[in-house]
Amino acid sequence: MKLIILDRDGVINLDSPHFIKTPDEWIPIPGSLEAIARLCQHHYRVAIATNQSGLARGLFTLEQLSAIHHKMLEALSALGGEIEAIAFCPHHPDDHCDCRKPKPGLIIDLLNRTQLKANEALVVGDSLRDLQAGIAAGCATSLVRTGNGEKTITQGDSLLQHVTVYDDLAAVVDAILAQAHT
Repeated sequence: MKLIILDRDGVINLDSPHFIKTPDEWIPIPGSLEAIARLCQHHYRVAIATNQSGLARGLFTLEQLSAIHHKMLEALSALGGEIEAIAFCPHHPDDHCDCRKPKPGLIIDLLNRTQLKANEALVVGDSLRDLQAGIAAGCATSLVRTGNGEKTITQGDSLLQHVTVYDDLAAVVDAILAQAHT
């Protein structure tokens, strides 16, 4: 794998059923930023693909979303990590756009931006729609138990037999780095 594509809410930061609307509400999951920094230090490229329908719902503005991402990128930079690209879907679920996960539009956009092929990427998410998007784009996929991960596991979708499951992002990174050394 050369590119690790992460969902944001529930994978990198704590999720909320009320949406993450301000930088103050953006709280990293313990160990997630350190895990991303380790990927970067081992020359992996990291990107984010995130549905942000709170924009279409009027819950936050593009400026607030940018401020949230700035907080995340600053915290990550302090640890020696970076995010190469962030792709987000601003649409409401009823808009039926091509970029909202479970459709693969965000993943394909990131592959195009990084000039990599699907077989060079791993998509990590906490929801069934993250996995569906990754698989539809042709990428390997992993599910984390953080965020909506436990709920996703209990849904028992047949898609789950095609993904690896980890406790959190740190465990995913441990596995990636261990595999790279074999």
